[in-house]
Amino acid sequence: MAKRPTKAPPAPLPAAAAPRKSGRPTSAKPRAKKAPPPDAPPESPKADTPPQPEAAADPFAFGADQRHLLETLSLNLAKAAMTAQSAIAEAALSQADRPAALSPDPFNIAPAMTSVMTSLAARPEKLFQAQADLFGRYMDLWSTTARRAMGEEVAPAPSTDKRFRDPAWSENPVFDVMRQSYLVTSDWMNGLVSSVEDVDPRVKRRAEFFTKLLTDAFSPANFLASNPAALKALAETGGESLVKGMQNFAADLERGAGKLKISQADYGQFKVGENVATAPGQVVWRDELFELIQFDAATETQHAVPLLIFPPWINKFYIMDLQPANSLIRWLSAQGFTVFVCSWVNPDQDKAQFGFDDYLHKGVYRAVEKTLEQTNQKQLNAVGYCIGGTLLGAALAHMAARQDARVASATFFAAQHDFAEAGDLLLFTDEHWLAEIEQQIDAAGGVLPGAAMADTFNALRANDLIWSFFVSNYLMGKAPPAFDLLFWNADQTRMPKRLHLDYLRRMYGQNALAKGEFEIDGERTDLSTVRTPLYFLASREDHIAPMNSVYRSARLFGGPVTYTLAGSGHIAGVINPPAANKYQHWTNPALPETLAEWQAEAQQHPGSWWNHWAAWLHERSGEQIPARDPETGPLKPIEPAPGAYVKVKS
Repeated sequence: MAKRPTKAPPAPLPAAAAPRKSGRPTSAKPRAKKAPPPDAPPESPKADTPPQPEAAADPFAFGADQRHLLETLSLNLAKAAMTAQSAIAEAALSQADRPAALSPDPFNIAPAMTSVMTSLAARPEKLFQAQADLFGRYMDLWSTTARRAMGEEVAPAPSTDKRFRDPAWSENPVFDVMRQSYLVTSDWMNGLVSSVEDVDPRVKRRAEFFTKLLTDAFSPANFLASNPAALKALAETGGESLVKGMQNFAADLERGAGKLKISQADYGQFKVGENVATAPGQVVWRDELFELIQFDAATETQHAVPLLIFPPWINKFYIMDLQPANSLIRWLSAQGFTVFVCSWVNPDQDKAQFGFDDYLHKGVYRAVEKTLEQTNQKQLNAVGYCIGGTLLGAALAHMAARQDARVASATFFAAQHDFAEAGDLLLFTDEHWLAEIEQQIDAAGGVLPGAAMADTFNALRANDLIWSFFVSNYLMGKAPPAFDLLFWNADQTRMPKRLHLDYLRRMYGQNALAKGEFEIDGERTDLSTVRTPLYFLASREDHIAPMNSVYRSARLFGGPVTYTLAGSGHIAGVINPPAANKYQHWTNPALPETLAEWQAEAQQHPGSWWNHWAAWLHERSGEQIPARDPETGPLKPIEPAPGAYVKVKS
């Protein structure tokens, strides 16, 4: 029986391919051809072989450089986040045991906004008109944006706002829309609040101030995701800018003991007595309230009548002696004046009950007495800067009542005596806010911490003194600048409870000095009885002592008054040496009823006002005598200028 044929064995299966690793997809790679031997003839192409297409490039492939940049950026973002979280956690712990604020609304904003909104609701036609205006503005913006998106050449809307200086805010359509949308909305909101007419002016101003603070805070420049300059720095540094920014943030939280204290300058670059406050001189008197500094002569002869300066006790005197090039003290010495400065103590808890009476007798009167004793003179010329000028004005009225003629003339730098139009600082003087201030003072043992006044002044110019540094320090990761003026600005002093609350309540709140209702040392002050020649200096852009407020103050006095208006603000308008050739000033020998009338007839001059004042002062400073040496006077030197009190930190 024949055998059935058997089947051929099956062919072996091909080896299984190695499993593909998880991750991004891979593409087949052509095998590299083996190189022919050196003596082999070149291979001729085959006519029947079509050209093989090259393998497609991997769209997910990164080069080594790109991978490194991505890894660096990821690590830096994580590091920045961890730094910020750690700093915030430490700040929260440090604040946990502190008492809660007296009021969740210390500025008393809620009632003010309620009054404004009630007024707007009572006039629906006005609100409808405002809404239509906003819609119209946005329609214009959308139309321009659409034309630009379709390729039409449309010039971006110009902006003088310093927050949007970077060209990307205008050149990049996305950021340009953000910028313009913000400006449209913020301008509309602020304008709407300002348009209210039947609300108490102070209540309205409080609402305006808060609305401006709010709209400033929500600027797209203040957020990393919407700030093109910050995003560019982030990309260019691989996230290192944000790491540095969060390190700056953590350092400021630590410096503020859990409260954010934004650095405005590189504080380590300056030291009082070494590279600021370096005018040579001697402390010739010291007591519990002030040091009297006599500065060295810079000329062979000097005027017989000395010059005594009372700076504000809110700040330290060396704003007038920052650097040799802009030192008012050095410049006055070079003009032949014998310059004395009252350097106030940085008060501690033991002076909590010091008031205006103490600063009159232990301050002004004693400084006058010791200056005259040191120079062997019967009269002197005095200067009062800011709140130091307020005290000096009250002292002159007190002296007039007692026939005291030791002050031959007085000059006031940005000083107020009539507070009816004292600007936005009036918002911080109602009883609601004063209760909050009093709680802060009591918690500090009877003195207002220096940082409290710094916060107030910063809020008056939030874009310049808060948000610009927030963006630069934290979003951009830049180191604060080495700027002497901002170093001084942060070197704040404490204030005694009684003195400070009386100042806010009686001067700002009740305008008692202008009304003749302010009492000092039992004497009711009447500024109209002062016959001493006076020189008033105001600054056109001053937000602390507005020019009209200073003008109203000048008209309260009964003697001859010279009013001069400088360009710029509270500091730069005053500290403006002639050599800098900056800004301008206006003069008018008359003193009509209103500032507007004065300005209409005023003459403008380029540059500093110092020479104009010096000419006025020369006429009232007596004859020339051999220059005085602070070390050879009746009062024996205690230590070199700038003394010890100015170095005490708050």
